[in-house]
Amino acid sequence: MSSEPAAREAAVERARRIAEERAKKPPRKKTPPKLAVIDQSGCTGCEACIVFCPVDCIEIVPGVEFAQFQQVVEVDLERCIGCALCAKHCPWDTIPMLATAEALREAPRLTQKSVIGQKTQADLGTAAA
Repeated sequence: MSSEPAAREAAVERARRIAEERAKKPPRKKTPPKLAVIDQSGCTGCEACIVFCPVDCIEIVPGVEFAQFQQVVEVDLERCIGCALCAKHCPWDTIPMLATAEALREAPRLTQKSVIGQKTQADLGTAAA
């Protein structure tokens, strides 16, 4: 079990780097009518959506012990422009486009883990068993 503290430390470091990179990205100019929300329970972490995002608002959420094992992605809802390119190109159909208010309400229910500080299932007390 000696790898657990090292894995946690590595995860904290990855989250710090992601937060630094996120801070460098420009804010969106206006709130779109719809936002992309990734249903992480169906996400395979294939990263197909990332390639199509014109504003680079999709972040990789690494797996716990091994960065690419059990990784998923999440949309930074504060930066999403609602273009729907990620949803169109997701091979697993796990990115619904939701009305902005609904997206902000539903995102925590669909998010298992976050690297950008968004609410998750754990915050709601509904984490999958």
